[in-house]
Amino acid sequence: MSEYSHVKSTKLVLKGQNKGKKKKHKDKRKSANDQDKLDIIGGWWCVSSFGDIVGTVAIEMQNNSYIHALDTGLFTLGAPHGDDEGPDPPEQFTAIKLSDARIALKSGYGKYLGIGSDGLVMGRSDAIGSREQWEPVFQDGKMALLASNSCFISYSDDGDIVAKNKTAGDSEMLKIRTNTEREVKHKDDIADEDRGNVKSCEVNYVKKFQSFQDRRLRVNEGDASTLKKARTDGKFHEALLDRRSKMKADRYCK
Repeated sequence: MSEYSHVKSTKLVLKGQNKGKKKKHKDKRKSANDQDKLDIIGGWWCVSSFGDIVGTVAIEMQNNSYIHALDTGLFTLGAPHGDDEGPDPPEQFTAIKLSDARIALKSGYGKYLGIGSDGLVMGRSDAIGSREQWEPVFQDGKMALLASNSCFISYSDDGDIVAKNKTAGDSEMLKIRTNTEREVKHKDDIADEDRGNVKSCEVNYVKKFQSFQDRRLRVNEGDASTLKKARTDGKFHEALLDRRSKMKADRYCK
């Protein structure tokens, strides 16, 4: 990917932002529920980090209005959708990661989105070059999309999709949505197998390690009360291993 390395990365610069003064945060005590609210429309959820951008995506420029691919190779702002309607097929793109910060976008016509010398966004390329890479920029809960000409994507008065401004104002703010299955992230370091009561945990570990030669799940039918005490004493996994060792189907306890 050395051909992509020469494009300069940048920070999202908001119009009217005062660089000399630090913004005071009045809402430091926001509840966890407010922070964890998901922005989902018709099964399409809004990404909040670069790692979320994968698979099929749509770019929302206004409320429920998405970038729409035309058969001419150009793009326009599509008609608004209902509150429970996702993007139409011409508004769906395939995201391809090029590096830890940049992506390529392929339209339903099989062409890659790029930027022209006049700042017009086009989708006419069959391959990924320096003009066909994009950098999603996240800052202060907002997002903008940076083109290879170091300008942010927006739409013109004629409805064309362009990238001509080097600073990001309200017109450059957007959302990338995806319909891929969302990975549930836990705030603790507890393994998925260790979640739930002791009996469900034992079943989880049996499923993980057991050899299903006859497709039957074999769980130790003995008294599980010792597991509760072992969990309290910090010896839960040793107790589970001891119980599984008495079962012939566990490939790690033979």
